[in-house]
Amino acid sequence: MRTMRPLLLAEFTATSCIGRGIAPTLQSLVEQRSGLTRCTFESVDLDTHIGEVPGVDSQRLPKALQIFNCRNNRLAELALQQDGFFETVQRAAARWGRRRVGVFIGTSTAGILQTELAYRARDPVSGALPASFEYGTTHNSFSVADYLRRRCGLEGPAVAVSSACASSAKVFGAARRMIEAGVIDAALVGGTDSLCLTTLYGFHSLQLSSPSPCRPFDAARDGISVGEAAAFAVLERVTENLDGDSVLLLGVGESSDAYHMSAPHPEGLGAKRAMQAALNSGSMEPGDIDYINLHGTGTPSNDRSESQAVTSLFGPTTPCSSTKGATGHTLGAAGALEAVISALAVQNGLMPGGVPSTRIDPSLMAHYIRDNRRVPLRRVLSNSFGFGGTNCSLIFGRAG
Repeated sequence: MRTMRPLLLAEFTATSCIGRGIAPTLQSLVEQRSGLTRCTFESVDLDTHIGEVPGVDSQRLPKALQIFNCRNNRLAELALQQDGFFETVQRAAARWGRRRVGVFIGTSTAGILQTELAYRARDPVSGALPASFEYGTTHNSFSVADYLRRRCGLEGPAVAVSSACASSAKVFGAARRMIEAGVIDAALVGGTDSLCLTTLYGFHSLQLSSPSPCRPFDAARDGISVGEAAAFAVLERVTENLDGDSVLLLGVGESSDAYHMSAPHPEGLGAKRAMQAALNSGSMEPGDIDYINLHGTGTPSNDRSESQAVTSLFGPTTPCSSTKGATGHTLGAAGALEAVISALAVQNGLMPGGVPSTRIDPSLMAHYIRDNRRVPLRRVLSNSFGFGGTNCSLIFGRAG
């Protein structure tokens, strides 16, 4: 495999239940604070905790783009306004040209809540959905990519990736391929997934949701906590000398083991292949990785298979943790959110401890850390694995 050229994360931002923007997100990680609360979302009647972002319902879209109005796109707009990120995208467009900047966005259920609400308002006689319902610009998986492309005035390729919980990790690979092919020079990458009844009741029906805040790798773990988030980055060619604080994308690895529709391969076969492919793409060895941000959902089977995959490749000493006990599992946005968290880890020399786990399962041999560690980090690997065996691993590192 040819070694990939590093790409620059020119800027990045994240909005989730632990904070709007980089500074609040980092502060929550430093303070080991979880944003999970008991579910009171919409009409949902479930005994579970969720990671809800406050203020999404009150967010407004520009008048010219009202046809895109749905919770998912409002969440994307909310994130776009943090950390001066919209202005960053405009500078990238001015530098490279609007046709040379692509849009690559991951989502799983997109604006499906809008369809759920529309079904409640069906005509009682004909069953017709309300005339105001717009599937293509709300529920459709491409909706958020289309919205961001129009909102930012970009004219390059626009792509939506919907491959379950690996969606917004895989967009980094899609953008990288377009850049290396010479089609574009920069990309707006990321993911947005918002709360809806489909996922909350769906995971409950699969007996995968926990009544308490999720506890990845804990001996008493019993399921996930569904969250929502929007996280974005500007990915660019490296064209000049960079300062030591710059964060680079150094490796991308993808696999598809297709073991089962909803259960991971028991030995983590696809996960291991994705991690190995990420190492290979950056011409790295397992010892080059200082910290691993695990997929770590808090279900018994997922954590077990990921622990096996990690230890079979890295051994039992590489520190790792999951941040889903803080943010919840943000599904199609998880890859991008945890890419941003990994970039923050690199910049700040922070290995975030896995909250709120208290007693790590002794049968899991991965070196799971519960408390924060402050050490210089050269390379961080981030895992995202989805239903159907779709897997993606990303490696981030310092430029200096």
